[in-house]
Amino acid sequence: MDKRRVGRTDLVVDVLGLGGAPLGGNFVDLGYGQAAELIQAAKDAGIGFFDTAPWYGFGRSERVMGDLLRGTDYVLSNKVGRLLVPGSVENPMDFGMIDPLPFHVIYDYSYDGVMRSFEDSLQRLGLDRIDILLAHDIGVFTHGDENTRHFKDLAEGGYRAMDELRRAGKVKAIGLGVNENQVCMDALGIGNWDVFLLAGRYTLLEQTPLSTLFPACAEAGTSIICGGPFNSGILVGREMWNYAKAPEDVVAKARALQEVADEFVVPLAAAALQFPLGHDIVTSVIPGPRDKSELEQIIEWFNADIPNDFWLTLKSKGLLDDQAPVSQS
Repeated sequence: MDKRRVGRTDLVVDVLGLGGAPLGGNFVDLGYGQAAELIQAAKDAGIGFFDTAPWYGFGRSERVMGDLLRGTDYVLSNKVGRLLVPGSVENPMDFGMIDPLPFHVIYDYSYDGVMRSFEDSLQRLGLDRIDILLAHDIGVFTHGDENTRHFKDLAEGGYRAMDELRRAGKVKAIGLGVNENQVCMDALGIGNWDVFLLAGRYTLLEQTPLSTLFPACAEAGTSIICGGPFNSGILVGREMWNYAKAPEDVVAKARALQEVADEFVVPLAAAALQFPLGHDIVTSVIPGPRDKSELEQIIEWFNADIPNDFWLTLKSKGLLDDQAPVSQS
């Protein structure tokens, strides 16, 4: 598996990683045995970079991932910003959760909140280290008007905690795990970040970070991990986009992309998976397969040949930003 460097650190990660949201039952009924089988299959395929978060199944994803990674060689990213406290939520599917652990979350991006979240995660994982620590879902997309308060907590305390953990060698890299460009731009103004895990914003469907965010990250020495390469499923034939039913304009663009893919006999999902890695600021792409068979399909897509004329045709039809670099066959 090819590897790329995270920011200006010495840490390198696989260009294809495993996203851990489905392992916690997020929008999919995945039991412990199925989740363990999926992680093991990823390891057997040579994948050594894994991502999880307390949010995913309120601890379920962390527990199974820790069990399968313990005693092995791995790179793990995990997240802070949500504390898990005892007490089940009344309607888990309001949060997209199927059979979560009996907790609910409290948002806390303060110094103490970050430190507690980091220690709690080590306990749930049963691991002695986390490699990449990300402030999770800071931003207006998640918090609306409340984000002003949460971002102030991160700027005045949470970042300091993350930086201290990095300086002490307890983590190797720090960053954000978010769904929007603007909060990454805002974050560049409050600290020195190694990496942003940006979900759904630099994909075959959308390249909004190209003009402003990526140049700013390049100047700061901050790399990008691309989450959600299939935009919640719309690029693999599902109806979801941005964690909800796709609007008609998004469906129309996905349909147009599919028509070009059909013309070149290219699986659209393969193009979606490989596209982000054409940009040298992108360190890794981390899809979230829902079972072992989906992982096997993803690996097949990842290794598929895509002719250069496919990308050129997308650009000529206005379906891909002219400035977007692409992988060359």
